[in-house]
Amino acid sequence: MSDIASGSALQSHWIREFFLARQPILNRGQGLVAYELLFRRADAGTASVVDDLAATAAVIEHATELGMENVIGGSLGFVNIDKSVLMSDFVQFLPRDRVVLEILETVKVNGEVLDRVAELRKAGYTFALDDVINESEDVRLLLPHVDIIKVDIAGLAPGVLDQLSSRFRTAKKKLLAEKVESLDEYRRCLDLGFDYFQGYYFAKPAVLSGRKLSPSEVALVRLMSQLNADAENADIERTIKQDASMGITLLRMANSPALGTGHRITSLAQALLLLGRRQLQRWVQILLYAEPMKSTGMLSPLLIMATTRGKLLELLAGHIAPRNRNMADMAFTVGIMSLMDALFGQPMDKILEQMLVVDAVKEALLAREGVYGEMLKLAEFMEQAGESPLQIDTALTSLGLTREDLFDVQVDAYAWSEQVSRQA
Repeated sequence: MSDIASGSALQSHWIREFFLARQPILNRGQGLVAYELLFRRADAGTASVVDDLAATAAVIEHATELGMENVIGGSLGFVNIDKSVLMSDFVQFLPRDRVVLEILETVKVNGEVLDRVAELRKAGYTFALDDVINESEDVRLLLPHVDIIKVDIAGLAPGVLDQLSSRFRTAKKKLLAEKVESLDEYRRCLDLGFDYFQGYYFAKPAVLSGRKLSPSEVALVRLMSQLNADAENADIERTIKQDASMGITLLRMANSPALGTGHRITSLAQALLLLGRRQLQRWVQILLYAEPMKSTGMLSPLLIMATTRGKLLELLAGHIAPRNRNMADMAFTVGIMSLMDALFGQPMDKILEQMLVVDAVKEALLAREGVYGEMLKLAEFMEQAGESPLQIDTALTSLGLTREDLFDVQVDAYAWSEQVSRQA
């Protein structure tokens, strides 16, 4: 097995040469269960998963030092490993109860590989096969040793998908459909018995089109409109009291460390006074995403993505204009509102007709224009796992930011999103 020796200077160099991205993995109820963690080389012209052992080791060690909970919260983390990482001692830096090790399709299987997988399974690690598109000899050899099969459904003929899903279900393996980009694809894989789903179908407006808002959601939209119109506190309090669960949630959120009031809040009037309009507006925006999944007890992927975008844009604004609180607030609003078309199943322009926002926010949401639009594009590039790292660098340059600036705020945004989403 390989032996890794790398000093802190080398690690710091490697870490800042990579972008970390996380992609949600959902269960059959569309609740968040895991993230795939991807490391992309910052100066790569194409999307190549890290395959350099020293670089991978440095990034893994750093992620471990940050605390996996800051990156994945209470969910599992799927991590790509090639043969060099599999055979190294360094893979054991990853907590066995928090990760699934994805064996890349480039790994050529032999006795040494099978022995190593068996050894790590005995130590408590869980394995998945990545990007399966057929039942190759390598897949057949590894099948008894893995728990999850990730099927790349992009471009896969329907008949082949049927055969693969049937074969792996017969083998009692969990099935994960990756690159699911439409509601139709999700439903087809659901019908075929897939257990998990990865792709951005859930963030597209068609997913929830036609659904009716619940009474609580109607109350939240009304409250948001009142806040945008700068209504009186008495009117706002009256709206909150019309929905008992909203009032209870407000008090819980008002006392959350994530919102940082620093005081014990026991009444709605006190909450409104101490929170202020800025924090209250954030709370309402967050609850809009939390409401549809509340009855299931599962985390909504839209909630996670929206809160991550909001916090990321807010922190980036702090680097661009450190003393401009208003800019940071507007950046947060752009980030968190950017998925409301998917949330409500309506075009963004229709939503903005019902919600009063300033022109700069509207331009960002409708056309990705202006400084907020550039920040939003940067967040979207990051979500796509850095498939075109040059786009990330271009966006950073246009904002006057560096890779180090992005590195400094990214994990903070992940950690804040996980904390506030679990309290919503």
